Amino acid sequence: MDTATALWSFALVVGLLTLTPGLDTALILRTAGLGHRRRAWGVVLGIQTGTFVWGALTSLGVTALLTASQFAYTCLRWAGAAYLVWLGVRMVAATWRGRADGTAAADTAVPDLSGALAGGFRQGALTNLLNPKVGVFYVAVLPQFIPPGTPHFLMGLLLTSVHIVLGLAWSSVLVACARGLRGALQRPRARRVLDRITGSVIAAFGVRLAASDT
Repeated sequence: MDTATALWSFALVVGLLTLTPGLDTALILRTAGLGHRRRAWGVVLGIQTGTFVWGALTSLGVTALLTASQFAYTCLRWAGAAYLVWLGVRMVAATWRGRADGTAAADTAVPDLSGALAGGFRQGALTNLLNPKVGVFYVAVLPQFIPPGTPHFLMGLLLTSVHIVLGLAWSSVLVACARGLRGALQRPRARRVLDRITGSVIAAFGVRLAASDT
């Protein structure tokens, strides 16, 4: 396998993964759909930063140590699960508080909008970095696309960059589509429904991560 073939093959694999609806998709759609464009792009950049970190660590061989250590993997898995459940429950709970005091659920669920980009970045990065499944994916898949004789670290970063570019392109589509629904989501009831659905999905991902052994 030469470098060009490796890049195209890897792009196909991660492209299909990127298009598969999941936690990242839910976060981006929810944030952009509520009209928080800067925060939505913060989430996108945070997610892709996490992807870069996982790819770099895998290229250095560090992630393999994590997946080989049951204790380290379990700690990271439980930390990620706790964060996702907290995030989802907090999002759902904010809709009930907002309904009680007459404020919009989205405004209480996403505080500190003055620092929207940074807040979104933290949320996206934590969601990605605390998910050991991403590390396991990279350990299992990335080395298969590094041709013999090529610099392992540099080729690993190049492949990771392909994943990031595809992720950014798909995120642009998601943000644009979500912003098209912004008018309908300005109604408080619609915001509450969106937050309850998204929060439930995020919490479910956390429970699933906690219940998973691998």
